[in-house]
Amino acid sequence: MFDLIRKSMLAGVGLALKAWDEVEDLAKDVAEKSKMTETEGRKFIDELQGRYNDAQKKLEERVEKSVKELLKKADVVTQEELKGLKKEIRDLKKLISNQGGEEKP
Repeated sequence: MFDLIRKSMLAGVGLALKAWDEVEDLAKDVAEKSKMTETEGRKFIDELQGRYNDAQKKLEERVEKSVKELLKKADVVTQEELKGLKKEIRDLKKLISNQGGEEKP
């Protein structure tokens, strides 16, 4: 199940990267047709890329949130939860071994 989710996310990233190439080509075309100077065209493309990067980051955050919610609903243990359980087990083992060495009245 995790592999399917991972592949889906990678496919989404691939589509997003292709989309930027298309956006950049369109921006260059618009810059040429509107007769922008090279400086204006570069500024226009840089601004578009900044907005694209912001949108990309928000999309990644949404996907990550959705995946976490899906894993929670599917009752799948996350790596973070597993690490917490391992630490708790180590702490309990220490507590038990410390109590075993003490004399009881």
